[in-house]
Amino acid sequence: MQSKTSENSKTVTTDIVLPGNGNSINNLFGGELLARMDKVASIAAKRHAEQIVVTSSINNVIFSKPIPVGSVLTLEAKVSRAFNTSMEVFIDVWIESLENKVLTKVNEAIFTFVAIDLKGKPVKIPPIHPESALEKKRFNGALRRRQLSLVLANKLSPKDATELKALFE
Repeated sequence: MQSKTSENSKTVTTDIVLPGNGNSINNLFGGELLARMDKVASIAAKRHAEQIVVTSSINNVIFSKPIPVGSVLTLEAKVSRAFNTSMEVFIDVWIESLENKVLTKVNEAIFTFVAIDLKGKPVKIPPIHPESALEKKRFNGALRRRQLSLVLANKLSPKDATELKALFE
């Protein structure tokens, strides 16, 4: 199976935060942002796998800054690493200053997706070949993040987590 680049899966959405999406202090609901991230990440995963994909886990979410109602919100998702049937997707979130068009990063997240066939059975996906320095950094950390998630879910013994041995000795 021929490898792909992270850029092949890149998916970008831009939208406005409307009052109905805000909480009592006029910032975007965290759950609304999670739903938007899940959508953009699922498109990136589907582009990579060329299969049906399902969200397997939300591995990490960092809410760095509030997102005020009225903000122009841009989400970018890319597959950072592919395993046998699963893949890690990084999502970066920015708000845009309407005065000077500067983007400010306000959030990032890591989701895991699994590619499946029409019967719901996991299917093999192509590997990722990272190109940029950031893609290489995310690719290299993905195995550690995956092993940590599997250990925490009791699906992998700490002694078998080759990338995490220093944490468990």
